[in-house]
Amino acid sequence: MMKINLTHSQIDLNTLNLEEKIAEIDAMITQKSGAGNDYLGWVDYPLHVDQAELKQIKEDAKYVREHFDTLVVCGIGGSYLGARAVYEALKGLYPEDPFKIIFLGQTFSGTYIEQVLRVLKRRKFAINVISKSGTTTETSIAFRLVKKLLVEQIGEEEAKKAIFITTDKEKGLLRPLAKEGYRTYTLPSDIGGRYSVFTPVGLFPLACANIDVDSFLLGAKEAMQLYANPNLKENNCYQYALTRYAMKEKLSKQVELFVTYEPHYQMLSEWLKQLFGESEGKEHLGIYPASCCFSTDLHSLGQFIQEGNPLLFETIIYVDKPLHDVTIEKDIKDEDQLNYLAGKNLEFVNEKAFLGTLDAHANSGNVPCIVIELDSLDERSLGHLLYFFMRACAMACYLLDINPFNQPGVEVYKKNMFKLLGKK
Repeated sequence: MMKINLTHSQIDLNTLNLEEKIAEIDAMITQKSGAGNDYLGWVDYPLHVDQAELKQIKEDAKYVREHFDTLVVCGIGGSYLGARAVYEALKGLYPEDPFKIIFLGQTFSGTYIEQVLRVLKRRKFAINVISKSGTTTETSIAFRLVKKLLVEQIGEEEAKKAIFITTDKEKGLLRPLAKEGYRTYTLPSDIGGRYSVFTPVGLFPLACANIDVDSFLLGAKEAMQLYANPNLKENNCYQYALTRYAMKEKLSKQVELFVTYEPHYQMLSEWLKQLFGESEGKEHLGIYPASCCFSTDLHSLGQFIQEGNPLLFETIIYVDKPLHDVTIEKDIKDEDQLNYLAGKNLEFVNEKAFLGTLDAHANSGNVPCIVIELDSLDERSLGHLLYFFMRACAMACYLLDINPFNQPGVEVYKKNMFKLLGKK
């Protein structure tokens, strides 16, 4: 179960008088009639998943787990962030599963890539390369290097059984490889990377990680049906979108700080930063997305949040039940003076840190806070949560009258980089 608590937000939605605007935008999203409507395929995708392709994904994932101990996912941005966020949120940072997923293709760092290649020389690995165009430079370099290593290890023909491609249905540099015998999955042309986690972009690596992709899709489907509702009073998704809009318009807040209380949720924050940053950051508009993991970052940024420049508000994602827990035992000597916590578990301590920090920031520091609370995080609830944010992001962008689905500014640095690299 997911709840949204706006008690500490300092925003009264009833005073904004935007119910009609919300209903109008809801119709634009549902009917796919707004700006960038050629990229609104994600809206009802959970209802129209290609069942034959999904079956093939599960079969191939089973094959990968039976024949390999590692899957290398080559992708960047939306082509890897969603899958990595889900993988780490559900498995933790040190899972006991002997099957590993390694992410590559998201950096030019020679140090990172060389160290990964060194590890892979000791592993039996398959590859999933993800790129709609096939021209993404970071991903293409990584794929060239890791494919070469794979061919050296098992040969050209066996490598064809170990490489899985996710790309556009008809075009792109990776598409011809399908004709050479490589298994190929489709990233629908009407879905952009940062909205693609429910497509094969996310489903294949997650299935390889033995994550229940059916439950994941079910959570998204339930969220889709729940939030396709123009009634603001009944729609938590639109309440969140409108509240963050009012943070900027009414309270002059410039930064949304996504806060989690578990280190293995940090990639979820990274996914959110891309989703909102790339969707909303246009025409000199939008809220800057940042993130913290408490209580860790309270020891570095807590002072600024509490008493620094009042430019931010917090969106806190708190999960009541952790993936694992540890009980603090009584020590006879009590030299560290922690016996007052004896018999309590770290979930209890973490919860009190959350409540104490919320009180400090919202009431003493006057920092507006939105709290999104979940009972637990499993495949179904995580699918629900990710769809919640995707629809909220679309609503937030349309409230600003901008296209949520393009990213024209990204192309500027690429042109400069290619020129300096000498690309024709």
